[in-house]
Amino acid sequence: MFEKPVINFSPATERRSDELFSILIPTWNNLPYLKFCIDSILKNSFYKHQIIVHVNEGTDGTLEWIKEQGFSYTASNQNAGVCYALNAMSTLAVTDYIVYMNDDMYACKNWDYNLFEEIKKKADCYFYFSGTMIEFEDTGNKAVLAPYDFGQNPETFDETGLCEFVSRQQHPDWYGASWPPSIVHKKLWNQVQGYSTEYSPGFYSDPDFAMKLWNAGVRDFRGIGSSLVYHFRCKSTGRVMRNDGRKTFAKKWGFPASFFYKDVLKMGEIYEAGKFLKFPSGIKLWLAKIRAAFIKI
Repeated sequence: MFEKPVINFSPATERRSDELFSILIPTWNNLPYLKFCIDSILKNSFYKHQIIVHVNEGTDGTLEWIKEQGFSYTASNQNAGVCYALNAMSTLAVTDYIVYMNDDMYACKNWDYNLFEEIKKKADCYFYFSGTMIEFEDTGNKAVLAPYDFGQNPETFDETGLCEFVSRQQHPDWYGASWPPSIVHKKLWNQVQGYSTEYSPGFYSDPDFAMKLWNAGVRDFRGIGSSLVYHFRCKSTGRVMRNDGRKTFAKKWGFPASFFYKDVLKMGEIYEAGKFLKFPSGIKLWLAKIRAAFIKI
């Protein structure tokens, strides 16, 4: 059972009127990566944004550094997990758009401009978009550009090589946005009440959040191929006791998360303009429910 954390809230004393996104970044004693991530946002963003950090423990100097920078932040003495952390940070968001970004990501040139260009084409707020990750290791994920090794940590990072690579990229949009760097309208975030804390510390909270958005009417789950981030994959999750999110998801929704990703969101498949996602019925859904029944045992 994951213990509900005690969280302190510290909004920034000043707010810029030209901020477009509220970027939520949970971090857990990862100060070198966090500095690298925030520096990339400040350097490579086309627009100005509100940065909000959740500091888990902060025994490595993270809390002191965040205070020096003047960012809004929330903090807990122990690891709060991503669900509690994101929900806490979201209460400090002052813009219309909430971005969830991991602290081990490097935002590439104009990552935000390319996201917002697609948002401006929407007639409503019923979308869930994501940037496209570049990773040094190929894990078989069709939604990720890999393997393209531009460094496995900030010390070995090849910024020049990455910038040249990004300038040549013409990666298509893809179906199935469900993880950071992700963006959703604050109206929808509030409507579905953010991330579900029964998944704490957080495994399978991403497909659950996407499923809640689906039930709220979202059908445009899209990864934007021109919005790129480099992902170091520093594996902070290896430090926590994993929750059985696979079982929690199957119990809650009646089908496996893998079915939702593959057969509903079509994750990683090339996006076709005007063709929106549909929920399968018939034998495919029936088989998924049978699989969920075994997962729940």
